[in-house]
Amino acid sequence: MSKYFVHPSSFVDENVEIGENTKIWHFCHIQSGARIGEKCSFGQNVNVSNNVIVGDGVKVQNNVSLYEGVVLEDHVFCGPSCVFTNDLTPRARYPKGAAGYKKTVVKHDATIGANATIVCGHTVGEYATIAAGAVVAKNVPSHALMAGVPAKQIGWVCECGQVLNEKLVCPDCGKQYVKQGDKIEEEAH
Repeated sequence: MSKYFVHPSSFVDENVEIGENTKIWHFCHIQSGARIGEKCSFGQNVNVSNNVIVGDGVKVQNNVSLYEGVVLEDHVFCGPSCVFTNDLTPRARYPKGAAGYKKTVVKHDATIGANATIVCGHTVGEYATIAAGAVVAKNVPSHALMAGVPAKQIGWVCECGQVLNEKLVCPDCGKQYVKQGDKIEEEAH
């Protein structure tokens, strides 16, 4: 008996690793070389391309394609129809193949909002939140709240996901942060 669930309408190629308690729902395709961790959830119509790496506890909503070169660390959330790219200068006539793809890393516990676009070759820091519809075209600091086209930092977010107030205190869990240069760290007690 399988230790993970794949809906009968989905396809899983050979040479794929899927962790225990992962669920792959309707009309998904997991391509050769993909490595998916434990306790992940893939919504309807998700494509995981060749050699993509997905950590544990990742949630990928409907209509997302994870192209070769994308790495999602543990507990990343990808909202519906968010977009990842892997080639900065694509041409149908001049394909580069895998050697030309740019790597994109989404660090642990980050959130990518619905319809956001992550341009390849960048890193989204841990606990960062990318607002719905934003277009990320540069590296994103840890805990940053990014919005707009192109995405700009408009605030900071707590480890729990809530937007921090002007004093860098979480209104939900009460954690306090201090600014250290161009980043924040949880205040030591």
